[in-house]
Amino acid sequence: MNFTLLAPFLSQVEANSARDTIDQIARTPLSDVLKVVVVMTVLRLILGPIIAKTPVHKRLAGYKMARFGNEALDALIYAGVFVFMLIRPFGVQAFVIPSGSMWPTLYVNDYIVANKAIYRFSDPQAGDIVVFRPPAIAVTAENIGPDGQSKVDYIKRCVGVPGDVIELREGVLFRNGKKFDEAYRTYSECVDPSRSNCESFRSLPESTVAQMTKGNFKLVKRGDEVIPFNWTEFDANIASPMRRNWADSAPYVVASKFQLEPDEAEPLKNAPAQAVPKGYYLMFGDNRNGSFDGRAWGLVPRESIIGKSEAIWIPLSRWRVTR
Repeated sequence: MNFTLLAPFLSQVEANSARDTIDQIARTPLSDVLKVVVVMTVLRLILGPIIAKTPVHKRLAGYKMARFGNEALDALIYAGVFVFMLIRPFGVQAFVIPSGSMWPTLYVNDYIVANKAIYRFSDPQAGDIVVFRPPAIAVTAENIGPDGQSKVDYIKRCVGVPGDVIELREGVLFRNGKKFDEAYRTYSECVDPSRSNCESFRSLPESTVAQMTKGNFKLVKRGDEVIPFNWTEFDANIASPMRRNWADSAPYVVASKFQLEPDEAEPLKNAPAQAVPKGYYLMFGDNRNGSFDGRAWGLVPRESIIGKSEAIWIPLSRWRVTR
């Protein structure tokens, strides 16, 4: 077998394995960390007196190994307490980017550092890149825990805070009635569309973007609920929206909970746009035609927000502050 041909595949498997391992360690439940720390502490309490009472003339190879193990346990206990019980819950935490929804601001497999302390003393602002727990309707069934909540985290840009009226008019963002220039926004295509999970993207030419069917968006009232509402000249909040050119990507996507029948959707096109309710935030991806975000599944409650992305730290060639 020619292993040279397999090298790119093998390197990708190794990269994914390392990514998943680091991500799993970073997400280790505090209860599991506490159990490990307790076990190591017990071992430390057993080894400590034995080492201290060992006479000098009996301090052979086994003694050196026991002393090394004792010191290693000390280091691991301190690390477990400091990192997992103090830094991660109250300070910073590492996250890995699994998709291209924030490209080119964030690449797939970028490792970012999220500041969890900042939102303990202040609220998210429009423009912040935010890590949060998405609503259950935004994730697949296997990513929903026994409590009915999402087990995964998302990262998007906050485009609307409580009180903001956010609209997209054929893809252009308006905040409180004023056009907002999103310098970070892009429209892209996958470099290798044969892959099930695209990891490389390129920007679409401006001429192509100009011809794309772009969705309109606003929040509207449906009964007592504020829901996301997307529409084009053809339809509104349906499962398979039409577009002028079938080579285009879909002008919008909407979660099944918010899909509407035409007779209910049509009047909402002229309904007044609702402000983001108190205690909620609206999140979009920078990769506007490649992001499953608040346009599809709605608002994020304040208590689901985890932290603010501050910097990319891996790979080193991508090190930078995120904004």
